[in-house]
Amino acid sequence: MQQDFIREFQETVIQVNRVSKKTKGGNQLRFSVLVVVGDRKGKVGAGLGKAADVVSGIQKAIAYAKKHFIEVPMKGNTIPYDIRVKHGAAEVLLKPAPAGSGIIAGGALRAVFEAAGIKDIVAKILGSNNKVTNVYAALAALREIAELSHVVKSPKKEGEQ
Repeated sequence: MQQDFIREFQETVIQVNRVSKKTKGGNQLRFSVLVVVGDRKGKVGAGLGKAADVVSGIQKAIAYAKKHFIEVPMKGNTIPYDIRVKHGAAEVLLKPAPAGSGIIAGGALRAVFEAAGIKDIVAKILGSNNKVTNVYAALAALREIAELSHVVKSPKKEGEQ
């Protein structure tokens, strides 16, 4: 049962960052790990785990990502429409692509789309080249698509046209 649950998700480590803090006793070495987790069927999440060793950081990041999944509305194998979202210093531009185009996106964004199960998309990173903010900007864009799709699908109330 536990093995099936583990295989259900694609877990990709995007970045492992070594962080050191100067203390009276010397340098304190820790790690921060950025992980993207998805089921390749429209659910995706990202987590940033911080710990004294890399393995613990990865486990924390995966746990956080699984708690904060977002549902991505898809039109076939792509997103329904263009969107441009700014998150901090990072800005991402996502565009739907024709079938068979593949994922045309840089590094960190490619992992997000693969984990979400999006097969055809064009994405451009504008502004920051920090992987953490770029991943969060991509997730913010996908979340915004989900929210707007939800608004569009909501039934009209009486008296509305």
